[in-house]
Amino acid sequence: MRVPFTKMHGLGNDFVVLDQLTQNHFIGQKKIKELSDRKRGIGFDQLIFIEPPTTPEVDFNFRVFNADGQEIEHCGNGARCFYRYVRDKRLTWKKNIKVSTELGHVLEMSPAPHGMVSVSMVSPNFKTEQIPITLEQNNNDLIEVTLKNETYELGMVSMGNPHCVLLVPDINVAPVKRLGQQLRIHPHFPEQVNVGFMEVVTPTRVKLRVYERGVGETLACGTGACAAVAVGIQQGWLQERARVELQGGYLHIKWKGDETPMIMTGPAESVFEGHLEL
Repeated sequence: MRVPFTKMHGLGNDFVVLDQLTQNHFIGQKKIKELSDRKRGIGFDQLIFIEPPTTPEVDFNFRVFNADGQEIEHCGNGARCFYRYVRDKRLTWKKNIKVSTELGHVLEMSPAPHGMVSVSMVSPNFKTEQIPITLEQNNNDLIEVTLKNETYELGMVSMGNPHCVLLVPDINVAPVKRLGQQLRIHPHFPEQVNVGFMEVVTPTRVKLRVYERGVGETLACGTGACAAVAVGIQQGWLQERARVELQGGYLHIKWKGDETPMIMTGPAESVFEGHLEL
């Protein structure tokens, strides 16, 4: 069976997007891993499903699978590509849409200047049981994690998916792969964790690299950018508006604190279209 797909990316974080509105195909974990292979498959960081709404209050449902085939809770760059896809394919005529996620969160998406897309993300959650982590964390505290006699201070937050953020002096020499692999599967993180390495340049500008669960380091991570800014504001390092510079480009993040939503603005691009053989 031939199934059409669209290859997209947000700052180099790349996706295969499938329309599950007009067709509904099951793709198992093994097949996702095969398709994500960059030498033998299409190659992507995540697979996105565009699904019918689950409640009358939303326009679509959003599902995301990592390259290892595991379904994840959320993806910021994927959300912007989701919006670009449904608009380009004329699946909606609305400029402002609401989309539900696997955990039942509702994201609001809208056009932004210069062809960019804004997504009203969930409010950052610093509660231990919501991230989740096995250590107790006060809202304004960093936690300490020890690896091979070295102790690291981490900011922990959920953006609908779990993140830890490590402040580093120079992003270019940060041990992203080595430390990212070790922290990702640390016993304190029962659902694993995305690991962000953040260099604060000014109170309105940071540099960031992210080691993602089920993928490894990517050129960009939207929820990782939001997590870094949330921790930065929480710790008093950043102001409420910040430019996050990733290897694939930059995002603008705005958060007024407390339980207000975080606004992420950035590009989303279509690359090519093709067909899967299922």
